[in-house]
Amino acid sequence: MATTKNNLTRSKELFERASKVIPGAAQTFSKGYTQYVQGVAPIFLEHGKGSYVWDVDGNRYIDLVQGLLPNILGYADPGVNSAVSEQISRGHSFSMPHPLEVELAEKLVDIIPCAEMVRFGRNGSDATTAAVRCARAYTGRDIIACCGYHGWQDWYIGSTARHRGVPQAVRDLTKPFIYNDLSSLEAIFKANPDRVAAVIMEPTNFVAPASGFLEGVREITSKYGALLIFDEICSGFHLGLGGAQKIYNVTPDLACFGKAMGNGFPISAIVGSSRIMPIFEEIFVSFTFAGEVSAIAASLEVIRRLESEPIITEMARRGAAIKKTIRDEAGKYGVQDKVVNLGYPQWSITKFYDHTGSESIALKSLFQQEFIKRGILTLGTHNLNATLSDADVEHISGAYEEVMPVLAQAIKDDNAAELLEGEIIQVIFRVR
Repeated sequence: MATTKNNLTRSKELFERASKVIPGAAQTFSKGYTQYVQGVAPIFLEHGKGSYVWDVDGNRYIDLVQGLLPNILGYADPGVNSAVSEQISRGHSFSMPHPLEVELAEKLVDIIPCAEMVRFGRNGSDATTAAVRCARAYTGRDIIACCGYHGWQDWYIGSTARHRGVPQAVRDLTKPFIYNDLSSLEAIFKANPDRVAAVIMEPTNFVAPASGFLEGVREITSKYGALLIFDEICSGFHLGLGGAQKIYNVTPDLACFGKAMGNGFPISAIVGSSRIMPIFEEIFVSFTFAGEVSAIAASLEVIRRLESEPIITEMARRGAAIKKTIRDEAGKYGVQDKVVNLGYPQWSITKFYDHTGSESIALKSLFQQEFIKRGILTLGTHNLNATLSDADVEHISGAYEEVMPVLAQAIKDDNAAELLEGEIIQVIFRVR
């Protein structure tokens, strides 16, 4: 497979302009230049189609990021674009509710186990923050137990290393616990009697729940009178229409969906029990674009396609082939404990570990560099979509076959950073 160090002249020019007017030159940390090996990776993308993107210099890549997961049908899907275009031609941000809001809410109630009522948002942070406020209002309590990533709002981000600007009083109200560790969750309840309003968690991410874990979370949460919120912003739709709660047969009180439900159009949803959701008539969760109809039209088309076509099955088949290649190649070069693919076939990530067992940013950077030189854009992720072809899978697998010995040698020599042709990528949640 030929490798190329692409011309990035236009990207660099735009970066210089952006740096003067946009802090960080991007709107999202994970999309910014710090997350890619500079001098090798593009900084700006110009257009996309299906599984491919083209940067502003005209270089094409298989995109395994897919906008951080939303594009389940691929870029510029004709059906979604048609549904949105038709709605836009008739108006899309109205002065009163629109019938499509009712139609999508009814559809979500049909397909999501916990959903009896629905409210919409525009992004994942809207949904998780609304769910937390709902839980606090419903229970009259203030502590939140969390597990996973839940967005940029104060109540959550204050519990991370990116807490600058969040008052200590707010930070003290969120208590993280450890995934697949029920004792760490129950300890929060015992340390804060009658104060925990809700447990919010990703039911699964790149690690599957241990046997009995989600059932145990459900039991503990109910035992102490708190609400259980599943953050399915990522797991919803990519793992199937009902989300992880349907796969693992554990029903939360509330759940949050987003990302893939609009195929890149901004929409999210808070769904839940009809005994709890009416509290939204009292709490203030209200913003101008919550009922914007073009994204709702996109979501209806996404659901129609996922219901009528074997999209998830085909994504899983192709993803399984990629996972097998990673496993086989890592084993072939004896680095199966250093190059590890985690997650589900249609949604996975490859992680890299050094001799101490710690995640290696240098190895991740080297991997990313070599994949970009082979025409594949990745953050270590394999966010598949319906348009990824068998030929694309062969290309990705071929890249792993070529890059794995490079990684293995770098692991042996402990010199991954020295092999980089640009700056090492940065950690988003760095310690301050």
